[in-house]
Amino acid sequence: MTQSPTQPQARAQIRIPAAHPMVMLLGSGDSLLRVIEEAFPAADIHVRGNEISATGEAADVALIQRLFDEMMLVLRTGAPMTEDAVERSIAMLRAAGNGQGDPQGETPAEVLTQNILSNRGRTIRPKTLNQKRYVDAIDEHTIVFGIGPAGTGKTYLAMAKAVQALQSKQVSRIILTRPAVEAGERLGFLPGTLFDKIDPYLRPLYDALHDMLDPDSIPRLMAAGTIEVAPLAYMRGRAQPVFTNVLTPDGWRPIGSLQVGDLVIGSNGEPTPVLGVYPQGEKDIYRVSAQDGSWTLCCGEHLWTVRTASDRRRDKPWRVLETKEMIGNLRAAHARRYELPMLTAPVSFPEREVPMDPYALGLLLGDGCLTGSTTPSFATEDQELAEALEEALTGVTLRHKGGPDYVLNRTKAPGDVVTLENPVTAILRQLDLLGSRSHSKFVPDDYLHNSAEVRLGVLQGLLDADGGPVTQSDRTCRVQYTTASIVLRDDVIALVQSLGGVAYTRRRPAAGRAPGLAKGRPVHHRYDAHIVDIRLPEGIEPFRLTRKAEKYHAAGGGGRPMRFIDSIEPAGREEAVCIQVAAEDSLYVTQDYLLTHNTLNDAFIILDEAQNTSAEQMKMFLTRLGFDSKIVITGDITQVDLPSGTKSGLRQVQEILEGVEDVHFSRLTSQDVVRHKLVGRIVDAYEKYDSRNGQQDGRAEGRQDGRRDRRKGK
Repeated sequence: MTQSPTQPQARAQIRIPAAHPMVMLLGSGDSLLRVIEEAFPAADIHVRGNEISATGEAADVALIQRLFDEMMLVLRTGAPMTEDAVERSIAMLRAAGNGQGDPQGETPAEVLTQNILSNRGRTIRPKTLNQKRYVDAIDEHTIVFGIGPAGTGKTYLAMAKAVQALQSKQVSRIILTRPAVEAGERLGFLPGTLFDKIDPYLRPLYDALHDMLDPDSIPRLMAAGTIEVAPLAYMRGRAQPVFTNVLTPDGWRPIGSLQVGDLVIGSNGEPTPVLGVYPQGEKDIYRVSAQDGSWTLCCGEHLWTVRTASDRRRDKPWRVLETKEMIGNLRAAHARRYELPMLTAPVSFPEREVPMDPYALGLLLGDGCLTGSTTPSFATEDQELAEALEEALTGVTLRHKGGPDYVLNRTKAPGDVVTLENPVTAILRQLDLLGSRSHSKFVPDDYLHNSAEVRLGVLQGLLDADGGPVTQSDRTCRVQYTTASIVLRDDVIALVQSLGGVAYTRRRPAAGRAPGLAKGRPVHHRYDAHIVDIRLPEGIEPFRLTRKAEKYHAAGGGGRPMRFIDSIEPAGREEAVCIQVAAEDSLYVTQDYLLTHNTLNDAFIILDEAQNTSAEQMKMFLTRLGFDSKIVITGDITQVDLPSGTKSGLRQVQEILEGVEDVHFSRLTSQDVVRHKLVGRIVDAYEKYDSRNGQQDGRAEGRQDGRRDRRKGK
């Protein structure tokens, strides 16, 4: 019988500096020393004074010496050494010796001294190499999946990183969510309030929060929307009624008719594609109104980008709030609190061919006679406008009849037939404007939804004819426009809003007004006058008429258009849908050119128990990601509780996103369990059992009670 050669013996002397008391290194009652002796039974370890000697096989002695060096590095940082930490350090050093360690050369000391968060004298830090890699991945990637068995710290460490990011102002809010699958996401049949119904499923998240933050501050942070804890079903519900208008390059469309790939208009006026459409079912709806009279409908969880006067003074970034967060908090010292963003550039509609110069059309809508019963005419006291109109129209000559009146005659050429139609009359008939009077005029759609140059030309013609600058002492100049046509009033407001401005409207009743004069005769008003006060952004010229333009600029121009939320009121229940768009700021244009969005910017979002999401829910959740946000998704694919036949979104997403840039999958194992040692053994035993019996879905009966108990841990 051949005997194996005897391993060479080695001896090492380890001198401990006086700065490290031996009791800290060896543990109370030598508890840490016993852990080391049990891990290296073939080695002799002796302690005399401040020296430790180790004799045994060379590999063991080298490992023991490295272990004590690592332990002293940990103690030097002030971090404690526990029996569990010693065991994990030994496991890491052995793995490194077998070529299974971290290729980046991370040591036990680096793992055990990485502080994430400290609260009330307790420090949260990773305890295993995989946990450190998981924490590092959260720092380095936008989306991180933490996949592993119960007790590996997936959710707890993610929560610690979220609180750290909030405290360091890397994010402005934390969103915590998990699917309430035990109730099938149908919570109505459970007793109590909504909070009572969802509380059992969210309790582990609340418990972790209380470990990491001052308990007294948590209700305040949740009331302010800084921390939001909600089931996944409620997380998605940031929606508008299906009939709410959204602006597209082709005009307004109901949001319920949009599909993925359709284009909507973003805050920069440019088209942006729809990335996701998510029906929400019936929801409580609110009417959100601005001070200029614009309004739209949305649910209580719908998101708004806003800022306060204090934010503006301090040059702080815009914040994102839910509709319900602003209810009851809309005033600050009688001033409106929340300012809404405006278009940063005019809306970019596709250019369309039009039969008449847009400025000429605006002039005729303002001061033209378009009844069709006579030759088209134009009335103005400004010779400059008459000349501009004649220059803009083809085949027409303006004939001055006297006073302010001009007739638009067809320019005759030799050989013309006398019965040829007046070119202006023909165009008015084509635009369906022929026969319109002062109270029924409107801007045709081909002009309303055209390029910014065309829309501005129409608006300038209208303002040169029936508008004017209004100056006020120590204030910038506003523009005022008056019309008897309700439709034309609304069209002017739409033109202003599409160019990035704001428009306020009021009505002056015809009854009781002093009559006007026509050739010395009184003319009574038959229709109410609609007055529109306008503010346009810098760079948008409201006038071409010299005298009006000079007065406008002499008063300092139009200032800065602003919108503020004026009221939020209940508006019943409606079928609703939410969309996600590809715009960098996630904003899109909804009714009355209001800017709103549905994704989560500047947030740290955690989805816990993700193995219990369906494939559709997982896609919905991931596509809610906004800019400057981070998502961590945790779950155990061996503990799927979904109905039979429903594929786990966490299982499927690994096939879809593996290898995608800025998405990382951290996989933890039973070796990373940081609860009772027995938990890791149980996990290993179940894996062996499932492997032998071919069970891959983790739906073994009788685990529900244990699963709930497990979720209440860290």
